[in-house]
Amino acid sequence: MNQNQPAGEVPAGLQKILKRFASLSPEMARQALVQYANRLPEVPERFRVLDREQYAVHECMTPVAIYPEMVDGKMYYYADVPQGAPTIRALLSMLFEALNGQPPAATLAIPPDFVRQVMEKIGLGTREIGLNAMVDRLKRAAREAEAAQAEG
Repeated sequence: MNQNQPAGEVPAGLQKILKRFASLSPEMARQALVQYANRLPEVPERFRVLDREQYAVHECMTPVAIYPEMVDGKMYYYADVPQGAPTIRALLSMLFEALNGQPPAATLAIPPDFVRQVMEKIGLGTREIGLNAMVDRLKRAAREAEAAQAEG
């Protein structure tokens, strides 16, 4: 995505994910989720010393912490997610791959039905509240980063 992307336009990385999942059978979608879950990187050491509770996503039943940071006007996200939570790991991995290194506007352009579009085919609709809470957390961090950037 370039800096001149129109506001609200879905970033190319997210479009690619949505297009891919729309074309997959339920079985292939499950396999893709497993692949994404295995690609979630470890949380960098600099975040391990922070108060995890401040970064916890309380709306999710699984203990998840999302650590956002902005470097040179670009957002980067990291998450501490148990290995036994592959759906959450997969969702965050795909989002991080598409959004890390992008301006906050890319995160704010995540479609409101992103989780449903990716998960509905494989019957994970019951997980939507917690998964959407994670997307909301990413968007909140992006809004805060934009505000901080505007303040100078």
